[in-house]
Amino acid sequence: MMTQRRPDRVLGGPHDAFWRYCEQGELRMQRCGACQHLQWPPVDAACERCASTDVRRWDRLSGRGHLVSWCVFERAYYQELPVPWDTILVELAEGPLVVANPHGFRPGPALFGARVEARFTVCADGAGEFHLPVFALVEPPAPADG
Repeated sequence: MMTQRRPDRVLGGPHDAFWRYCEQGELRMQRCGACQHLQWPPVDAACERCASTDVRRWDRLSGRGHLVSWCVFERAYYQELPVPWDTILVELAEGPLVVANPHGFRPGPALFGARVEARFTVCADGAGEFHLPVFALVEPPAPADG
């Protein structure tokens, strides 16, 4: 299987730690030691909620969540991403919202609220190969009563 090309990731500082955890198949986020807020995206200096500088702890998350929204890009913004390009918004079980790509399904209205789980796919950018978190369906949502 061919490695997927992606636009360049953000690297440096806490971003490097995030990508190292992904390499191990772990979805982790910084947790503030003062207010317990999960930081996403990673921060260099201070908690976005309480401004504490105690943001060194990285908690392993379940990787589970549900589909909150989606967008299908029909205009090419990056040469590495052919259109149409699906993007989803996932609310993780632990609370943070994450923009990601669906894995093995096309998003749409019938999947609103569907349970998803993180997977990791090997991609490459200008800095080399990396493991990108994507989300696969665990099960579709129950049909709405009508």
